[in-house]
Amino acid sequence: MTYEDVVTMLEEADLPLAYDHFAEGEAPDPPFLVFLCPDTDNMFADDSVYEKIETLAVELYTDRKDPAAEAKVEAILGRHGLPWQKTEVWIESEKMYEARYETQITGG
Repeated sequence: MTYEDVVTMLEEADLPLAYDHFAEGEAPDPPFLVFLCPDTDNMFADDSVYEKIETLAVELYTDRKDPAAEAKVEAILGRHGLPWQKTEVWIESEKMYEARYETQITGG
């Protein structure tokens, strides 16, 4: 899955979207999505990377608990065959919830 594939997939949520963060002063009102690929878990063979496997983190930011927005993200990941794990945290300094979905993608 390429960067462009990930963008196209996440655009299905019809929410503002950025890689890693929005520019200072340009963050939209919640809900919005941010995604990043913070690390890899590559498969090796013959002293080289046989298959590139990246962690994909999709972060949903909301100003209140939003089960409908979470269900939308979960459905998108499911339609694209991506199993995921979810964590959730309240960010006091931002007064927002972050629901973070982690999965792995190959290719890129």
